Amino acid sequence: MAFTHRFTSLTELSFRFHWHRLLSPQIVQTFISKHSLRIISTNQNLAFVLRKRKPKFKILKSVELDQYLRSDDEEEMGEGFFEAIEELERMVREPSDILGDMNGRLSARELRLVLVYFSQQGRDSWCALEVFEWLKKENKVDNETMEVMVSITCSWAKKLIENEADVGDVVDLLLEMDCVGFKPGFSMIDKVISMYWEMEKKEEAVLFVENVLRKGIEYEDDEGEKGGPTAYLAWKMMVDGNYMDAVNLVINLKESGLKPEISSYLIAMTAIVKELNDFAKALRKLKGLAKSGLIAELDDENVELIEKYQANLVAQGLRLSKWAIKEGSSSVHGSVHERLLAMYICAGRGLEAETQLWEMKVVGKEVGGELYDIVLAICASQKESSSISRLLTRMEVWSSENRRKSLSWLLRGYVKGGHVVSAAETMVKMLEMGLCPEYLDGVAVLQELRKRIQHPPNLETYINLCRRLYDASLIGPCLVYLYIKKYKLWVINMV
Repeated sequence: MAFTHRFTSLTELSFRFHWHRLLSPQIVQTFISKHSLRIISTNQNLAFVLRKRKPKFKILKSVELDQYLRSDDEEEMGEGFFEAIEELERMVREPSDILGDMNGRLSARELRLVLVYFSQQGRDSWCALEVFEWLKKENKVDNETMEVMVSITCSWAKKLIENEADVGDVVDLLLEMDCVGFKPGFSMIDKVISMYWEMEKKEEAVLFVENVLRKGIEYEDDEGEKGGPTAYLAWKMMVDGNYMDAVNLVINLKESGLKPEISSYLIAMTAIVKELNDFAKALRKLKGLAKSGLIAELDDENVELIEKYQANLVAQGLRLSKWAIKEGSSSVHGSVHERLLAMYICAGRGLEAETQLWEMKVVGKEVGGELYDIVLAICASQKESSSISRLLTRMEVWSSENRRKSLSWLLRGYVKGGHVVSAAETMVKMLEMGLCPEYLDGVAVLQELRKRIQHPPNLETYINLCRRLYDASLIGPCLVYLYIKKYKLWVINMV
């Protein structure tokens, strides 16, 4: 007789954790005869005869497996298998005593079949748990046996969820499985959360996580890295684009006296970054429509509401960061500052973003040069002179190309903030250093200067920049027109 397994991948999980491909078995029933054993489909209810250790979870339906068991004339079931089934059915002695006495007469294959038999409809679920516990104690749980028990457990959990059983019953099932030493190569808690999520039972998923935290069920993946039910559910919400649901989940659990995992704080902070980023994109689009005259300009009340919403998001991110730093080890500090940096960048807060850059350096978190450039541009748009000076000190040891990139970001920041004279001075500085500005950057600065050429500083700046660009062979000669109204006189000068 041989086992043939066919498992279908249900979902593949990712982010900062190693999620596993989970099993999706089919409904089955065991039919046993002396010469053949086969698993076929059924939808009948599973009857229970419970004694001694009664499982806390309520009545389930038949187990789900996707297997086909076959026997042939050369490999019939041994007499010991049927004797064991008969003894266990009578329930005169404890299952561990029966299996212990018959240990030498039962093969590994037959022991697995005993486990499958008692998990089926009309059989005793308590006995199935006892059989697995004995197998675990006797060190007889190989990969194939564990796969069978995974299928059984997944089926029990799925039936409970489908039948709208109380969330506490599902948690009790996991506790029972933990008691008998059931340790699959993935988190059953994650599997149950996925079941709730895929069945559109999102409120029940939240209640399930609350129950798991209250009962303190241990959570650890196969690599020994702590994840957690809160982190996993928050990640599911975030992947679906429900960013604020993920944030509120973590904060509400924390404020209710429970203890979410450190990783859940980081996921919630990531969700805030995504929300701020989407909000900033929508705001830019709105301002673009207003600038083109398609909608009215934002009034003071709307501007105040926008600023308040961003401020609330930043405040929530700061709360999460404090919890993560307080409860976590020093190894998470870099990740916290990394998310705070992204949060301040999305919110357009230059000074706070610069502070996080230095914090990341202090804790040894590598910071890419592009992040420095982005923060430099934000500070330039707000004309934070001291921050700009500090950030530019890095250029002393940089190559010419990297210097050109950084100064280009600085120039664009000045243009965005409306500081055109400073942008022109940056272009002149680049030319003096032998660095060629981007063509579009030069066009943007000249256009902004022309718009404001009536103001005294801008005229001089414009003429000086045109000369510099002409000397560098970046533009052709320019004609400057000046009209003296008193004398009705036009003065044309070539630059």
